[in-house]
Amino acid sequence: MPMRGVSKKRERQYEHVKESEEERGRSEEDAERIAAATVNKTRREKGETKDK
Repeated sequence: MPMRGVSKKRERQYEHVKESEEERGRSEEDAERIAAATVNKTRREKGETKDK
C-alpha cells in the first residue's frame, strides 16, 4: 500500500476495494488508483487526516 501512517483498517479497506475493482475487470493500475482515492476520501470524511 503506498500510503504511510495509515491504520490497519484502512489498509484492509484499500486491499478490499482494489480486489473488487480488479474483479470488475479494471487493470491493476486503475484498481490501485481507485482504491487509494476511496481510502483517502474516507479518511478525509472521518477526520483522520492532518489539518494544515
